[in-house]
Amino acid sequence: MDFDLAPPIGVGSLRIGMTRQSASTALDSLRDLSAVSESDRAGQHVFRPSGLMISIHCTRDMLEAVELGRPSTQADRVIFRGLDVFAIPARELVQRMAEYTSIEADPDDPASFIASDLLLSFWRPFAADDEPEEEQGYFFSSVLLAQPGYYDTPAQAAERLQQRS
Repeated sequence: MDFDLAPPIGVGSLRIGMTRQSASTALDSLRDLSAVSESDRAGQHVFRPSGLMISIHCTRDMLEAVELGRPSTQADRVIFRGLDVFAIPARELVQRMAEYTSIEADPDDPASFIASDLLLSFWRPFAADDEPEEEQGYFFSSVLLAQPGYYDTPAQAAERLQQRS
C-alpha cells in the first residue's frame, strides 16, 4: 500500500487537526486485521506486516503529527511527490528535496533533516552516507508530518500567538 505524504493536510485518512477520537479511528483502519502486531497500541501506533510503523501524536485532543517508520519490505511505501522516502538513500533524498524546498540538518541531530516549509522531518539514528549495508544510517528510519507551528522556537510560537490576537 502507498502512503502519500500531503503536508500540511496529513497522510491517508489521518488529517492534521482532526480530533483524537477521529485520529484513533483512522489509525485503527490502517491496521491489517489478518496480521495484527502485538506491538500495536490503540490510539498510539500500529505496525503493518511490512514493518511500517504509523504513529499519531495528539495534543489538546487534536492530531498534531503523524510519524511513519521505515518498513522492512516494499509491501508498503511512503511517498512524497513521487519519491519513496524510505527506498532512496538519505543523502540523495535530501538533495532531491532541496531542488524544490529548503531542507536543513537538524541543529540538535545532524544526521536528521527538517523541511520546515513542508512541515516534514526525516530521522535516522546516525549518518552512514557511504555505507549502503548500514541501512539504519544510509536510509532514513522515520518521517514526521506535522501541523503548522510544530517546529517553531518558543519565540516564534509567542509571535504566532500574538499575531492571532
